[in-house]
Amino acid sequence: MAAEMAAGVPVVDAPKGGFWIRVGAGIIDGILLGVVGGILRAIFGDGVGGGLSTLVSLVYVVYFWTTTGQTIGHKALRLQVVKTDGSKLSVTDAIIRYVGEIISAIPLGLGFMWAGWDAQKQGWHDKMAHTYVIKT
Repeated sequence: MAAEMAAGVPVVDAPKGGFWIRVGAGIIDGILLGVVGGILRAIFGDGVGGGLSTLVSLVYVVYFWTTTGQTIGHKALRLQVVKTDGSKLSVTDAIIRYVGEIISAIPLGLGFMWAGWDAQKQGWHDKMAHTYVIKT
């Protein structure tokens, strides 16, 4: 597949979403998922509700990353997750990126902050899944 965006700009040269705008998108998504998780925990208790909350989070990001490339937070801030070749993520790519986010969070969020220093604005999870977060 050609590494082109709709505007005809190669995806490698497309403007990327940096650290702070991605934090903003994450906050929006976190609020939405936090409300859903809180409701699930209130109904089912911390054990089952917590497990369901995690499952909802996984399904949420996998669905949006593989269909439009934009979670609600990404859409609000005009960001999109794409493969480095410009294609959409597969379910496997999305799961790798999700697991990569967990790994990125473990050392005090260093893997997320990496997007602020990296020339292509990729966090560790982006590097693992071969993705960019581009501005739309």
